[in-house]
Amino acid sequence: MDKEMSWRLKEVVAFSVASKANGPERRYFIRAGVALLYAHWEGFVKNSSELYLSFVDGRGLNYNQLKSCFSVFGLKSKLQMLAASRQSQTNVEAFDFILQELGSKARLQLGSAINTESNLTSKVFSNIATSLDINLSTYSSRFNLIDESLVHRRNKIAHGEYIDIGGKEFGELLDDILQIMREYKTDLENAASTEAYKR
Repeated sequence: MDKEMSWRLKEVVAFSVASKANGPERRYFIRAGVALLYAHWEGFVKNSSELYLSFVDGRGLNYNQLKSCFSVFGLKSKLQMLAASRQSQTNVEAFDFILQELGSKARLQLGSAINTESNLTSKVFSNIATSLDINLSTYSSRFNLIDESLVHRRNKIAHGEYIDIGGKEFGELLDDILQIMREYKTDLENAASTEAYKR
């Protein structure tokens, strides 16, 4: 995950430096910097979450050895069938399959497991973190920062609207979002090293 973080850091810091320069072009770097910061926020959360999920999948554990949130990634199709079907026989077969599979090796569906919905708001982030059993208590006080200061501004820029944000404000936003990313990285690494994914 260090590699995943370091190249992103280099890119956004370059925009931070440019946003502090004097001259009218500074505003362009700030606007572009907000969009780039959002891209790295979304990309980092998605990629680091997928790396962690892949790590858990690679442990070779059975479904019943994993916390429920991880088992769901492998049994989701059967759970969906169970929820959607009104046919008794289909429901019984799906439930029996789940019971039989609990003692077998987990095969987590990694392809579409982490969905940022192309708009990584605090709600979407919370859903991803919860699906990986990451505690949200240290993040919740910064949900408004994520939603209003980052995502809302990025959406306005992406739709060609004007935003007024100064270099100092952009620098603070950059520092805050990078701090959240670092904390998320640490939480995932700690969860991996302490085997927090186990039941």
